[in-house]
Amino acid sequence: MVPVMNDQSLQKKYIVVTGAAGFIGSCMVQYLNDSGYENIVIVDDFGEENKRRNWEPKKYIAVVERYNLLDWLQANETGVDIIIHFGARTDTTEFDYAIHEELNVQYSKDTWQYCAEKNIPLIYASSAATYGAGELGYKDDHAVVEKLQPLNPYGVSKNEFDKWALQQVAAGNPQPASWAGLKFFNVYGPNEYHKARMASVIWHSFNQIKKEGIVKLFKSHKEGFKDGEQLRDFVYVKDVIAVAAWMMEEMLQGSWTKNKDGLYNLGTGTARSFIDLVKATYAGLDMPPNILFIDMPEDIRDKYQYFTEADMHKLRETGYTKPFYTLEAGVGDYVRNYLKELRYY
Repeated sequence: MVPVMNDQSLQKKYIVVTGAAGFIGSCMVQYLNDSGYENIVIVDDFGEENKRRNWEPKKYIAVVERYNLLDWLQANETGVDIIIHFGARTDTTEFDYAIHEELNVQYSKDTWQYCAEKNIPLIYASSAATYGAGELGYKDDHAVVEKLQPLNPYGVSKNEFDKWALQQVAAGNPQPASWAGLKFFNVYGPNEYHKARMASVIWHSFNQIKKEGIVKLFKSHKEGFKDGEQLRDFVYVKDVIAVAAWMMEEMLQGSWTKNKDGLYNLGTGTARSFIDLVKATYAGLDMPPNILFIDMPEDIRDKYQYFTEADMHKLRETGYTKPFYTLEAGVGDYVRNYLKELRYY
């Protein structure tokens, strides 16, 4: 799903993408390349060898190490037109909040303030982890952000920055020319080979099937949910980057009005079970499902989300009309066209 370019001058815009060596960030860069954008500054920690294939084949004009970004921006007057800030520490099992605070909060504040100073747009990655156990629902309403109770330090850090951004706006402080914070739900798809434990259930399922012919899923440790019937809003990465690219073009063309600035859920709007997910993975391999239920590790039991489902009305009201991949279509594409061939996007 490559966007149709109505204005060829857009392709000359200078775009900064952070997290460009990672999963979603590298897919974002490829999507932009496929859409004709090549004036891209990619930013990340490029020292990780297992991420190299994510970013090296892409088209870009500069490679900037994560901690050098602001210095690089100040030293290189390239006239950056927009920053897509997808870089973050995303490990939900990392319980040292100082790490999340540095990379997910302070780094994001610095990026926001640069965009405000230069009057350029900002699109950044938030997370559905901000919703915690879902006590307040999953509606991207600014009024509930202060009340949310995330279940882990990662979710806390993402919510802290969301709160800070909204506080800047409420106080009338400088802000980017336009901005959107995208609350990613359970994103899956190509270029997550390096994520190991934090990779999607599809990735883990595929590898278990290839190795043992069986998939292990966590038993339920919560009343009301049967084993394997924990529900999540699984969203294909191709939909995530399509939404971000559409927002980017709206902002660059001046079609994104200030009343649209804010936080947006980014899921499909439909919760599906882990059993459905595994069945779709087996279908992509043309195999019958074979599932074994195992105990959930104790260190994550009280921090585990049993249900997530994005309320997608707010995004649709902005004018985004493209349909999202169904679970079966997205997983089928991922398994057949990427995992089976060890292909990258």
